[in-house]
Amino acid sequence: MKEKEILANIASRLAIGELNDMQRRMAGLQTKGTVTLIAPTGSGKTLAFAIPLLKSLGNPDGKVRAVVIAPSRELVVQIYEVIRPIATGFKTVAFYGGHSMQEEINSLAVTPDIIVATPGRLLDHVKRGNLDLSTTRTLVLDEYDKALELGFADEMKRVCHKLTSVSFVIHTSATVLAELPDYLPKSTRTELIDFSCSTSPRKQMQIVHIPSPSRDKLDTLIDLLRSLPDGRVIVFANHRESVERIHAALRKAGLPAGLYHGGLEQNERENAVELLNNGTTPILVSTDLGSRGLDIAELSAVVHYHLPPSPEAWTHRNGRTARQDANGEIYVITAEGENIPEYVEWDRDYVPQGKTDHPIVSSTATLYFNVGKKEKISRGDIVGFLIAKGGLEASQIGRIALRDHAALVAVPRSEAGRLVKALAPERIKNTRAKISVLKGE
Repeated sequence: MKEKEILANIASRLAIGELNDMQRRMAGLQTKGTVTLIAPTGSGKTLAFAIPLLKSLGNPDGKVRAVVIAPSRELVVQIYEVIRPIATGFKTVAFYGGHSMQEEINSLAVTPDIIVATPGRLLDHVKRGNLDLSTTRTLVLDEYDKALELGFADEMKRVCHKLTSVSFVIHTSATVLAELPDYLPKSTRTELIDFSCSTSPRKQMQIVHIPSPSRDKLDTLIDLLRSLPDGRVIVFANHRESVERIHAALRKAGLPAGLYHGGLEQNERENAVELLNNGTTPILVSTDLGSRGLDIAELSAVVHYHLPPSPEAWTHRNGRTARQDANGEIYVITAEGENIPEYVEWDRDYVPQGKTDHPIVSSTATLYFNVGKKEKISRGDIVGFLIAKGGLEASQIGRIALRDHAALVAVPRSEAGRLVKALAPERIKNTRAKISVLKGE
């Protein structure tokens, strides 16, 4: 693709009128050799590597031309949703665990030009003989440090051995890796693009220390959340069991909280992120799984309930806020005698009083439709249905997350019960749909 067409698509389809410095630098790359991009979470890395990837494709020829490998399902979906709208004329597919294997196989009836995948699922397709990667020219390893940390080295090595024609490689990360694995495609031309300092959101962050009077920080956390202005917040803890316990305590205290960790099913994790985004549960309690790769809009604060176990975790957790020139608050809760790592710093202390004029509230509920894209349902269909059959105004309809066989729709909490009853006998686009209120728990 020509750069002019790519930029026009970014403006019209992603509503991004101007690239940041890092994205402009990446847009000007020669599409050969090996490039390592270092930049913090939230700085726009996905769009930054998408531009040179698309420039490298040439004309569609019915063969796989580019592969993007990412360490998590959530990150794969996020990358896919950035690339697909701007890759006009090219077929883009996403492969990841928890997604229907049969639907992925069906999507290969016409060979895709661009594949975005987790290492394990991509290798699975290769082993089944579903894919020929020998024609791939461009390889992107997004957050390659995280992929190695999660134990994907063997899968990545086996996939890379199938990539025999790669001439352009991009590695991205928020942190520098001491050396690249020896199985990656070799190149005599290498370039390091380091935006870890110049694009750092630290200047937009206010890091606040919250001393807890007891070893169990739950009461302090509840006071803090009741003191914060209305917005979206992630509370980080180090273990699944802790996340479950904190979540239960917040719900008991009447706070609109959801939870997120690796023990949940994929659809439960996706639902948790959507309910955070659409305001149904504006507080999310998460392990470090939620520190990268999630597409979360307008996150106003991050809370470290447990101190991060590594400098990387500190960086990635904090990177969930103060994104793309927005401001963000970071809160660090500590108990007396707790060992503070040297990488944890703060600007000031604060003792929350447990009240504010504009507290975090949820005035939104989420309707779950059991039909989606595969049933030929569009966002426009859902909006029209809710207006015509549900009696809503267009302004009352919030975010709509449209999936293959489901849709999640934000509506006023006060209208949710009435809508479920009113819509039960109705058909959407001549299709009978089961509609329920998705619980934000």
